[in-house]
Amino acid sequence: MKELSLNILDIAQNSVSAGAKNIRILLDEDAQGILTLSIEDDGKGMSPEMVRTVTDPFCTTRTTRKVGMGIPLLKLASEQANGSLTIHSVSREADPDRCGTTVKATFDTNSIDFTPLGDVVDSLIVLIQGHPEIDYLFLHTTPSGEARLDTKELREVLGEEISLGEFEILEWIRGSLEEQYQALKK
Repeated sequence: MKELSLNILDIAQNSVSAGAKNIRILLDEDAQGILTLSIEDDGKGMSPEMVRTVTDPFCTTRTTRKVGMGIPLLKLASEQANGSLTIHSVSREADPDRCGTTVKATFDTNSIDFTPLGDVVDSLIVLIQGHPEIDYLFLHTTPSGEARLDTKELREVLGEEISLGEFEILEWIRGSLEEQYQALKK
């Protein structure tokens, strides 16, 4: 993938497909140029066997095609940028109260092979528009500040009768995140 934001969209879509009700997307950039991406969900999780094979492009649970490239491509992008990928998952069968998956990838943003972050705001808008019933926590922390969105907080203000997928709400979310990112550049 040409941008990490597309990897974020793909992995978060895996969380949606796994029945997640809550998805946390965390980006942490330190002063040395190390970017850590973490996507955490409370979906059905994976068995230990699936965790061991999920980085193989020929391993997929999809029935529409025989290959799954999202996680293998994220692993490749992280390793090319002197980073790594880890996956921790607890299946619903193993522990129904603590099931879910965490995909964590690190990148050296100073590496010539670092894949650009891309348009994270658009990826979040696509996720919320497609699945407004899910709660998303997005936090991008940098040495100069943070950009943050918590849809649970939005629901508290808006009430349950207003969908986060409505055009006006999505445009407000976009504007809020873009404003936060502009402040990070100052």
